[in-house]
Amino acid sequence: MQTIQTKWDQIYQQHDGALNVAEVLQNNHYLLPKAGVALDLACGLGGNAVFLAEKGLTVKAWDISSVAIGQLASTAKQRGLDIAATVRDVVAEPPEANSVDVILVSHFLARELCPALIAAIKPGGLLFYQTYCQQKVDDVGPKNPDYLLADNELRHLFSEMKLRVYREEALLGEHTMGMRNQAWLLAEKPKL
Repeated sequence: MQTIQTKWDQIYQQHDGALNVAEVLQNNHYLLPKAGVALDLACGLGGNAVFLAEKGLTVKAWDISSVAIGQLASTAKQRGLDIAATVRDVVAEPPEANSVDVILVSHFLARELCPALIAAIKPGGLLFYQTYCQQKVDDVGPKNPDYLLADNELRHLFSEMKLRVYREEALLGEHTMGMRNQAWLLAEKPKL
């Protein structure tokens, strides 16, 4: 039987190598702190990690795929970026409490990990989260409902944080326009 790591290693071996940046991060990068530690969780090839490092943050990038991490480490070295790329099963080994200023999660959903993510963010720190929803206008993204957000679920998963930006258009209006198939959240951990 194929393991999760083997599955993702095969996917990244066939990937074109393009570094994609989550729209929630692209559109709200001006809210990032000027310095600090950021974690790109389930980073894949690390487009978000590269973006965060280019904004001056010290970046940790974790993914279960050794292929993706190898490619990211090479990219970071070539560009002279401060990215610690590590092979890590983020569900089995979540981040430590109060260890980062920013967490970015894109196209990954493990609901059981959400409390650990909140705990990992330092007071005043930020969570950027973007992933797929059950209400989709086409077949893009996962098909398994375990990896798809219910309507407004992302807000509820992180309800103890201060909501700063939220976008989820669902099936409203003209389906060919706007941001479809996904939800975005940018939230701040309350200061003590």
